[in-house]
Amino acid sequence: MSLLKKLFGQKEEAIKSNEDFWTWFKKNEKDFFKVVKTHGDFEKDFFNKLSPKLAELKDGYFFLTGMINDTTAELVLTADGNIKNIVFVEELVAAAPKIEGWTVTALKSPLAIENVNINMGNYQFNRENLKFYYTEHTNFPDEIDVTIVHDDLNEQNSKAITNGVYIFLDNYLGELNFATTIDRLKIVGKEQLQKELIPIEKLKDFLIWREKEFIEKYDGIRHSTENDSYNMLEAQLENGNPLIAVVNTDLLSWEDKASHPWILNIEIRFSSDGNGLPAKEEYDQLNDLEDEILILLKDIDGYLNIGRETANGTREIFYACKEFRKPSKIMHQIIAKYADRFQISYEIYRDKYWQSFNRFIGN
Repeated sequence: MSLLKKLFGQKEEAIKSNEDFWTWFKKNEKDFFKVVKTHGDFEKDFFNKLSPKLAELKDGYFFLTGMINDTTAELVLTADGNIKNIVFVEELVAAAPKIEGWTVTALKSPLAIENVNINMGNYQFNRENLKFYYTEHTNFPDEIDVTIVHDDLNEQNSKAITNGVYIFLDNYLGELNFATTIDRLKIVGKEQLQKELIPIEKLKDFLIWREKEFIEKYDGIRHSTENDSYNMLEAQLENGNPLIAVVNTDLLSWEDKASHPWILNIEIRFSSDGNGLPAKEEYDQLNDLEDEILILLKDIDGYLNIGRETANGTREIFYACKEFRKPSKIMHQIIAKYADRFQISYEIYRDKYWQSFNRFIGN
């Protein structure tokens, strides 16, 4: 038997936890270090080995590597700006053991402005050719609306310049700050601009100041939904199928919406009857699933169930949240638990004034 193992090799253990991943990484870290140190075949001897192992844990992990100095390599694990994957990257890095010769970093760190000079094609992105201004909105005073101005942007190169600016901001602000502090972002050229421009190196301090103000303003604000009123709304879709929504009308008129700026949008696909609504058995299962999420995401903890919408074989459930990390983890668990019954997906995005739900207000 031992001879067969030598001939055919032993099958590697599946990666089922963060600890499993780091155990595997430690077994291979010397080979990986050599690749980084000697500028070897990164794709074959590092990336193609690391990527499948990360994917066994969860999709949505990305990574960068390089030498910090002559004796230390760095592995940067990143969510590539995807909000719902940030918590998993952070927890994976937090579980990393001390590995001699390696530094493991969660998310791309912010860089000093003098160290950010991006070259893409014929264009540069640096403090010499980038400025910004911000726009205040009377009806949405807490919204951070930033416009970046690049000297060379025009109609022909708009896509290339926009991509370059995003990469610049990702490096300058850092991945977490770029993903979580700007509500609206626009990129324009300098022609016919009447605004007073601010040096790009002041953007980081501006965002820190605005976010600090925002946190202080809404710190500790909670809402109990126990005695809230709900409305059932019905409509007919173009294909003739009904759309049925149940929404918390007290929440939709709440003055402190911005205190819960993260929207969790859950989408559950089910086998519908002829009119796109669930049959009795699936209706009960959907309600059980919804009740389970409600228990895990409580209003007192900062997770407000705004309502749900059902049509065309899909139920969408909406939450407004104080933060985005716990909802990501809860939904990862829910998707795994109900994988054999429903097709479930979710998105998390920032919408301080819940403008996503304006369709439920008014007529």
